[in-house]
Amino acid sequence: MGDTTKKYKQGGEIIQNKEKKTQVEIADKTGHTILQLTKAETIVRAAESEGAWIFAGNQMVEAEYLAEANWDTVGTIRIVPGLVGGQ
Repeated sequence: MGDTTKKYKQGGEIIQNKEKKTQVEIADKTGHTILQLTKAETIVRAAESEGAWIFAGNQMVEAEYLAEANWDTVGTIRIVPGLVGGQ
């Protein structure tokens, strides 16, 4: 996990905001992608992946879990296509 430092001015004072990032692995029809994303970026990716299965720390979770997750301990997030049997 890493963090990104954002700098912005507030009342003439420079404020630094460190956003935690975690590794997000995405499997889709184009292949396998590994990204370092913030919580907000990860939530957007999960929302864009309708029907996908989401794993956090090797446990399947609902997309809503990501908003509540502690980004200091969440570990690797995996977004993979849901498996459908019988076709």
